[in-house]
Amino acid sequence: MFDIYRKEIEWGGRTLSFETGRVARQADGAVLVQYGETVVLAVVVADKAPKPGLDFFPLTVNYSEKYYAAGKIPGGFFKREARPTEKETLTSRLIDRPIRPLFPKGFKNETQVQVTVLSHDLENDPDTVAMIGASTALTISGIPFMGPIAGARVGYADGEYILNPTLEELETSELDLSMAGTRDAVLMVESEASELSEDVMLGAVMFGHDHCAPVIDAIIDLAEQCAKEPWELTVDEGAPALYAKVAEQAEADVVEAYQIVEKQARVGRVNEIRDAVVEALTDEEADITPQKVGEQFKSLEKKVVRGSILKTGKRIDGRDLETVRPIVAQVGVLPRTHGAALFTRGETQSLTVATLGTSDDEQFIDALSGTYRERFMLHYNFPPYSVGETGRTGFTSRREIGHGKLAWRAVRAVLPDAEAFPYTIRLVSEITESNGSSSMATVCASSLAMMDAGVPITRPVSGIAMGLILEDEGHAVLSDILGDEDHLGDMDFKVAGTEEGITSLQMDIKITGITRDIMSTALEQAKGGRLHILGEMAKAIESSRSELSGNAPRIETVKVAKDKIRDIIGTGGKVIREMVEVSGAKINVDDDGTVTISSSDPEAIATARQMINDIVAEPEVGVIYTGKVVKTVDFGAFVNFIGNRDGLVHISELTDGRVAKVTDVINEGDEVNVKVLAIDERGKVRLSMRVVDQETGEELASGDED
Repeated sequence: MFDIYRKEIEWGGRTLSFETGRVARQADGAVLVQYGETVVLAVVVADKAPKPGLDFFPLTVNYSEKYYAAGKIPGGFFKREARPTEKETLTSRLIDRPIRPLFPKGFKNETQVQVTVLSHDLENDPDTVAMIGASTALTISGIPFMGPIAGARVGYADGEYILNPTLEELETSELDLSMAGTRDAVLMVESEASELSEDVMLGAVMFGHDHCAPVIDAIIDLAEQCAKEPWELTVDEGAPALYAKVAEQAEADVVEAYQIVEKQARVGRVNEIRDAVVEALTDEEADITPQKVGEQFKSLEKKVVRGSILKTGKRIDGRDLETVRPIVAQVGVLPRTHGAALFTRGETQSLTVATLGTSDDEQFIDALSGTYRERFMLHYNFPPYSVGETGRTGFTSRREIGHGKLAWRAVRAVLPDAEAFPYTIRLVSEITESNGSSSMATVCASSLAMMDAGVPITRPVSGIAMGLILEDEGHAVLSDILGDEDHLGDMDFKVAGTEEGITSLQMDIKITGITRDIMSTALEQAKGGRLHILGEMAKAIESSRSELSGNAPRIETVKVAKDKIRDIIGTGGKVIREMVEVSGAKINVDDDGTVTISSSDPEAIATARQMINDIVAEPEVGVIYTGKVVKTVDFGAFVNFIGNRDGLVHISELTDGRVAKVTDVINEGDEVNVKVLAIDERGKVRLSMRVVDQETGEELASGDED
């Protein structure tokens, strides 16, 4: 009925298989990729003609996870998948970043890549499989694409690299690195690490790249069987001539404009030059459009900036290749927050605020692998005013989610564990100015804000963004890149870490890849910049404050035996509700017996702690307690003396001498001091009042305990 093509290889100890021709046959390219029992469907479609008026490549990548893939039904009222989760957004970006540079310049046809997780085995993360699926679908589609690429995940444990570690293996791994590349070079890296060295990180990238080769070979083998005819790519024959006209009119002015150090003044001057060139050249010939002139003007900007850096070793703002812009770090900048820091590097600025909460504030995340709780959150906001522009506000963009996650990965390695610091931590980075690497400014400001809040992080973390200019005549690696150097350069290479090692590494390449030597140079140069920034941060605060902010809640934990949990909670929660009402503190009890007490009032915590201790404490023979009479009988009185434990004071132990009637001595509700005489094998407690001074609570020296 229809032709089905398959290819499979053994990769990382599991079978990786490709199939096309059975599903989604009307798309330009569609492939089912299976790894273990994780299956994704990758589909690509492109318009047959370019969209008029576009000066960019309209590529959209959407990755989606279906709950049925893990045998689950979505939560919520509507019971269907809704807006993309953070994981789906981040994976969409993970796929987009390595494939975007491989479309030919000038291809402006709207292109959509849709990757759907159909089955998840709860062992193999679908994101790597999704990357491979997108590359395969593009390769067999006939759409202009200079691939294929492959992706791999790399772990590191006991001094050994692990190819595609399972979710369980990642829990003990010192590294979680995703990378993608062609056969010849690396295109993208995203990672989180436990303060690893530059050599270990570089080795991980190259380990992953080496293992991409068999996957690329398999994709090529499949394409040789079933790939569609390649599309014809329309080339603008008049582009070189138009570029010559633009350069003739504007090159001298552009060179002069890019010597202006202040960003807004420079941008304003460049825009004036562009507008003048567009007006002059569009009046000459009818077929010269503002869009075409704008494209050639951008090429001129690129040539001027890149050429100047390679020839002179000087950059737009006059710095050499390795110098970091001036840094000002401040903490304690807001009066009522738990911790706050303002980090300014050149014309990039992050105001980051730390807020501490209790376990009630943890985020519940419903993922394919199961629901879990997250006690550390970092949110990044990039308002349009940060670059002097107007724009849409009120929603979180993919870029904001991605930059926030990068900073989250960078600082998570230095957080204290939950037992030592049982707080939920939320960081919010407000980017108030931006001219290059606001995500790395967020890393620095986040570290400062947590130290200001008194979070006992192991060491401060800083971050730096590196750039690359690569031409036939050579290359230059740039430390602490400006926004223009990012736009006009060939690489965005972000490195974050402590003085001990790297905690996060992200790399995006706008060309067809870079070599090991260039990556090694960038890592070593980044190390020097990272350590310099840490030194500047230390001028504001060197380590975490010894005490929490007075505005933060206080949290204490008490560990109790699991068989005491029922006693603390009480029937229908009666006991714990009463303790909360009386003490004024929040009390949470975990299944492992960890009791968390929180309040901004130290007295409330002390009261709740004592009430809990009273409930879980075991009576000791010979110890004197203060209790309350709960019942009188003919032969004595029952006294509640510790938590919910009652004991019997026999009539003979009420007082010295003969007692005719119990109520002649005590009544229900009386507060008395009692001494534990004995506890029998059934747990029944025998108490005495007569051996204790009821006024002072001290034992009577002449008391007879028999």
